[in-house]
Amino acid sequence: MTLDISPRLIEQVRDIAVRAGQEIMAVYNSDFEVDAKDDKSPVTEADRRAETLITDAIRSEITDAIPIVGEEAVAEGRIPNVSDDPFWLVDPLDGTKEFIRRRTEFTVNIALIEAGLPVLGVVHLPATGDVYWGSSHGAFATTGGSAPQSIGCRPTPADGLIAIVSRSHRSPEIDDYLSQFKISTEVSAGSSMKFCHVATGAADLYPRLGRTMEWDTAAGHAVLRFAGGSVKTLEGDELRYGKPEFENPHFVARSDRD
Repeated sequence: MTLDISPRLIEQVRDIAVRAGQEIMAVYNSDFEVDAKDDKSPVTEADRRAETLITDAIRSEITDAIPIVGEEAVAEGRIPNVSDDPFWLVDPLDGTKEFIRRRTEFTVNIALIEAGLPVLGVVHLPATGDVYWGSSHGAFATTGGSAPQSIGCRPTPADGLIAIVSRSHRSPEIDDYLSQFKISTEVSAGSSMKFCHVATGAADLYPRLGRTMEWDTAAGHAVLRFAGGSVKTLEGDELRYGKPEFENPHFVARSDRD
């Protein structure tokens, strides 16, 4: 089964992401506990509640005919067979470490994958209310309570690139990689917001040379893809989805506008 990427579908996915964000903020504003998954990564009640809402809403409000790959479900061993068919990728709370530290750079991420590529992605910041989304209809954002506005990557600046790096996963390999470019400014951020910064022209280059999973990247990839950017492996191939165990290779997200 394939879905028509209609304005109505986009609106539905955006609404589901915002509702999941409300669940997250209810936990954020409480005295919540932090547990550890088998891989030692942190998880909270916010992760679980948000994923349950997203999964139930997709199945009841959109369709139950397309598999849903959710981070928390996979961690519990519930892994659907996606083969080459369309499937959803859900990271209910990307940036759990930022969430635990009471920072604001955590996101809800919902993406639809077809033929190995993201064809729709929504990134929502529950703490600010901002929403970013991308599809064949274009890339857009609502920030600071604004009406939806078109977003796009900026052309490569002559005076040097703005590089954005992970706040929680910085490594010497990143320094080595960036040394080949003329970098004017370097900033750090958490969660999938790094893709959105490139998609809006606030940054030009985001290298990630550490372990990530497909649900970490798919929604932000969609936003960036339809904003005029790309996410590619170090070998220059476009990052694809539905890989064994859903693990990504190292990648670089950047503007493709020269």
